[in-house]
Amino acid sequence: MLDKIYPIAVIGGGAAGVMAVIRTVLNFDETIFFPGSPKHKKKSRAFWVAKVENIPGHLQYKKGIMEPNTENLKWLSQNHFKEKLHWMKSRGVSKLEKNGQGLFIIEDSKGDSYLAKDVILCTGVMDTQPIINESIDSILPYANVQIVDYCIRCDGHHVINQEVTIIGHGEDAIWISFILHERYSPKSMTILTNGEEINLSEKEKQLCHLYNIKIITQKIIGIKGNATKEKLESYILEDKTEFKTSFSFISLGMIVYNELAVGLGAEVDERGFVKTDSKGLTTVDNLYVAGDLRANTKKQIYTSWDTAVDSADTINSKARRERREELLKNNSRS
Repeated sequence: MLDKIYPIAVIGGGAAGVMAVIRTVLNFDETIFFPGSPKHKKKSRAFWVAKVENIPGHLQYKKGIMEPNTENLKWLSQNHFKEKLHWMKSRGVSKLEKNGQGLFIIEDSKGDSYLAKDVILCTGVMDTQPIINESIDSILPYANVQIVDYCIRCDGHHVINQEVTIIGHGEDAIWISFILHERYSPKSMTILTNGEEINLSEKEKQLCHLYNIKIITQKIIGIKGNATKEKLESYILEDKTEFKTSFSFISLGMIVYNELAVGLGAEVDERGFVKTDSKGLTTVDNLYVAGDLRANTKKQIYTSWDTAVDSADTINSKARRERREELLKNNSRS
């Protein structure tokens, strides 16, 4: 595929990636799109999100991100924009580098290679899962039906009338418990550190006391409940006691999928998020980042959309300016 140069490549098929494709194609810019292999998709936030209640129009879907994304892509591929979209279904990107001409060489998950002038990277993040009995497997069924959640902005309202546990041991876990208490007054609130130490300031200790927030530092060795019936009952602690709960938030940080950007030398912050300018341009020429991977942004669907539109429109503006200047230059010669 190295005999053709694609104007734009979009890598990643979550909220940011699909919006980047929608915008570039509707801008009438030819785009090659790598949504990710099945392996990539299972490691994405979008794969695990079911209902999306904080975005208008998404409540009807069983999979609140994946299903509307697929609908939009099908619409693009069946309309008069279809010649502009090269949808590489079930393919991710395993390698991204630059050649001597400044073009991106893209190697996909099946070993095929492509050239692109500009890249919008939307590989995103994944929430870190708690290790229970040396595995994350026991928590995932509950996360998949959203009785274990990660984002208080998206899903904090789920704690109303619940016996809530926060699994985490850092400052974020402490303040998530405060915010949830102040907004929604759940029946109870407990922080489970899963065997880790937790350090509280005097102010945090006072608020835990005033809000009746308990802290348990024992390791979690099991979960009791029935995920298929959307029922979480308790965590089994290392002393074999059961701690009753009906809903959990996980606050253990994020896995940032920045490998492709780092491999090109893009600058990242202390947490691994890729630094960009206001339009998503990284420290690597023609490499843009949109969505959760981008530093200093909210990790929300609507902010992912916004950053994707910024990058797509910036690339379109640059391409139109180059064509315009070339046209004027050729006209002046004639």
